[in-house]
Amino acid sequence: TSPFTFRKLAGCTLFITGASRGIGKAIALKAAKDGANIVIAAKTAEPHPTLPGTIYTAAEEIEAAGGKALPCIVNVREEQQIINAVEKAVKTFGGIDILVNNASAISLTGTLETATKKVNLMMDVNVRGTYLTSKACLPHLRKSKNPHILNLSPPMNLNPMWFKNHCGELQSEPLLLFCEKHVNTCVKALFSSPPNFLAIHTAAMDMLGGAGIEKQCRKTDILADAAYCILTKPKTFTGNFIIDEVLLREEGVKDFDVYAIAPGHPLMPDFFLDKKLSGSQQEGADEAKVKTQSAAAEPSGPVAETFRVIQGAVTEEYVRTTQGVFQFELSGDGGGTWYIDLKTKGGSAGFGKPPVPADVVMSMSSGDFVKMFTGKLKPTLAFMSGKLRIKGNMGLAIKLEKMLSQLNSKL
Repeated sequence: TSPFTFRKLAGCTLFITGASRGIGKAIALKAAKDGANIVIAAKTAEPHPTLPGTIYTAAEEIEAAGGKALPCIVNVREEQQIINAVEKAVKTFGGIDILVNNASAISLTGTLETATKKVNLMMDVNVRGTYLTSKACLPHLRKSKNPHILNLSPPMNLNPMWFKNHCGELQSEPLLLFCEKHVNTCVKALFSSPPNFLAIHTAAMDMLGGAGIEKQCRKTDILADAAYCILTKPKTFTGNFIIDEVLLREEGVKDFDVYAIAPGHPLMPDFFLDKKLSGSQQEGADEAKVKTQSAAAEPSGPVAETFRVIQGAVTEEYVRTTQGVFQFELSGDGGGTWYIDLKTKGGSAGFGKPPVPADVVMSMSSGDFVKMFTGKLKPTLAFMSGKLRIKGNMGLAIKLEKMLSQLNSKL
């Protein structure tokens, strides 16, 4: 028996930011099946060149699912647009029962590499926009019999690595949680990461992981089901920080294969929760277990072939624009210590330690290294998922990523 059988959102009005696609739309469609009213508060009114869906196509899907839809053009950075949409929602449906703060902005670059406009965007959307939307909805939520504010957010994680490497995103999200906690007694946050630390497929994942990444992810349905559980609980269920799979298991869900985009395919760990890696990921991340080879041995195999191509592709221009030395500690077949010298005149790449001290040391499995240098694994995704560990100059690591994009065709 489904744990959702006797829970209904019929007649309830949900105000969902960023509901034109992804997780926001999945939550909207779940509620629409009960006959709920959905206010689609999102920016996309005209088709986007790369992202699917608009507020109007989402409205069609919501009504086809059994709900009533009110598409509203809302950029949560614009207070008046939020106020106008809230007023229109109340006029159309008579009130607001649920607010889902789903709209967000992300940039996972280091402090020096993050443009001020990116920081402003994340603060404006993740913190200020969430606050303004909550403030505008609050008077109407107070009139509801069972009001809820639900925030979609990474969890609060005080591991120094996040604040060291990703200041904008990770500083804005905790502020979002703190500000929301003081808005009303009906606030809770849903983390888009189950206890097994598995990633959810969204447009952001496509951006970070590239083509084929969806096979390693779960569907947004898992968050929609978890959100449904939360939003159908009494308003006394408040002040909670919730992980989707934990909640669903408590609700009686046992089959989680239904949430996999490619059932049976290995799933990728989520970015934002601390976890102990296993298998090849642990092997690649644990520097203490790096396999070394004798310098006298003649390396062969995919890793050696990759470095042979890199050596042939190194140019004075790469050296001039990069000015960095990269050391790779690789585990597994063809592993050991390798390097790319893009600082010394002429540049070089090969087996062993670099001729001068390395600016950046990267540790990973040899298999993931080959994937990264042949365009099958993005360096950003490798780093964020724990497959790649970096010590040293992060700015130079980003420069190397740019060089990789130019080398992929040769590799």
